[in-house]
Amino acid sequence: MIRLWQIGCGNMGGAMLARWIGAGALDPGDVTVIVRSSAEVPKGVRVETALPQGPLPDILLLAVKPYQIDAVAPMLDGRGRLPLLVSILAGVEEAALAERFDATAIVRAMPNLPVRLGSGVVALSSPSADAAARERVTELMAPLGLVEWIDDVALFDLVTALAGSGPGFVYRFIDALAGAAHSLGLPAELALRLAVATTDGAARLAADAQVSPAELADRVASKGGSTRAGLNVLDADNALERLLEATLVAARDRNVEMAATARG
Repeated sequence: MIRLWQIGCGNMGGAMLARWIGAGALDPGDVTVIVRSSAEVPKGVRVETALPQGPLPDILLLAVKPYQIDAVAPMLDGRGRLPLLVSILAGVEEAALAERFDATAIVRAMPNLPVRLGSGVVALSSPSADAAARERVTELMAPLGLVEWIDDVALFDLVTALAGSGPGFVYRFIDALAGAAHSLGLPAELALRLAVATTDGAARLAADAQVSPAELADRVASKGGSTRAGLNVLDADNALERLLEATLVAARDRNVEMAATARG
């Protein structure tokens, strides 16, 4: 089993930890969460307000806000070299992490919230980690969902915008779909139930299908039918694609800005 120290336990860190413990991927007794105050953690996980004494863990997971990195780094001064550092700090590049933390291997990870159910995405990047470190991180992340290594570091901010922020965009779409139906006359609770179930089923089918989502849309939309009439609105002047491209650009560019801040 892996000995893990996790600094920070917010929404994302908590989701990852809950899944690891629930799936039996980590023994609660081998996990220590370090937070400034209390945190809700699975039974058996130790919570501390300072780093434990004694030997360093197999893996240290950084799960704080990006702006907190300079407050966290001094906690490890004089403690020796970490075997493996994994960071989920959006926009903080490996070079910025290496300046602050002494670690044999550093891996950037970008999970999304569905990891709590084992249905998430975890993007990984590390130009410097060797095969053994990459294999160890892959094994740790596997219970969380789809694991993808991004070898082109220049793409990581865009991957973060798509996979890391993507659930937020999907939730907004679900809310808007339900809100539109409500404004047209459906009771709000019914509209939301239908919107959630519809998007859930459609996503499951897209994941299982042997054809592209574009072809699935065409299969739903018979010529001259109601689905085609609705798709015509979304497809006009590539309105939906242009909107989502602008959304991803905004999220990607914010990651770039945070990286610049972390570089100082």
